[in-house]
Amino acid sequence: MTTQQSIDEAKLQAFLGKVVTDTAAAFSAPLVLVGDRLGLYQAMASSGPVTSQELAARTGLHERYVREWLLNQTASGYIEYDPTSERYTLPPEYAMALTDTTSPAYVGGLFYIVEAGLKAQERIAQAFRTGDGLAWGDQAPELYPATDRLFRPGYAANLVQSWIPALDGVQERLQAGAKVADVGCGYGASTILMAQAFPNSRFLGFDPHRPSIEAARRSAEKAGVSDRVTFEVVSAQDFPGTDYALIAFFDCLHDMGDPIGAIAHTAQALAPEAPCSWLSRWRQKRSKAV
Repeated sequence: MTTQQSIDEAKLQAFLGKVVTDTAAAFSAPLVLVGDRLGLYQAMASSGPVTSQELAARTGLHERYVREWLLNQTASGYIEYDPTSERYTLPPEYAMALTDTTSPAYVGGLFYIVEAGLKAQERIAQAFRTGDGLAWGDQAPELYPATDRLFRPGYAANLVQSWIPALDGVQERLQAGAKVADVGCGYGASTILMAQAFPNSRFLGFDPHRPSIEAARRSAEKAGVSDRVTFEVVSAQDFPGTDYALIAFFDCLHDMGDPIGAIAHTAQALAPEAPCSWLSRWRQKRSKAV
């Protein structure tokens, strides 16, 4: 026997409206990737207001497809349209977020992360069936460069300029010469930035994903810091070494399968004199528990 439920028509219509909005955004996301991959945003950022014909000519693409892309992007609110001149504009604020990979406002990597999540759907569904985890290294291959692309601008804008100076005594120790671990380093952007800023110190980047570590090694070589930067394939619970003046987890601890184990290992690897208020509290709690 089923119970008949009364339906709030207004609530139903509001929900359907939300679904339509969400699916419209989902359909537009691949077109953002098209705009990035084909250089459409970049061309608009450097051109000023353009017609679809002008943009097609600048990019070497077919006008019909460019026109449909512009219409979608206008409807999505990513591009502005002037009906009087029939020209499309990418405002400078939007251009900064979509094309300037050096800006901390850059968000281009987000859409590639969405793409990677969609490509991993079958593996995610299988995890629901089995209860097993989905390891970082088992994600879609597009995820790793996308993650680097998303976070690199923020590191470049903040890591050396404000984050490290905000830690009591750390900047002075790195200037004098110390050992630093960058756990979950990915493509090594944060590790390399620190190595460039503090040439007297030694930096070790750790990540369980071998292709990311290989990419990090290439980047360190290209940046000219491979003499003081080492990258190793190892987990956050097992990275080698002790007496680190600084152990960093940039945008990764919350993704780990065993964050408590990672922090416990970190507590043993930090130099006793390394300033760390949360670690001091953790050690106090642990000693009381023992």
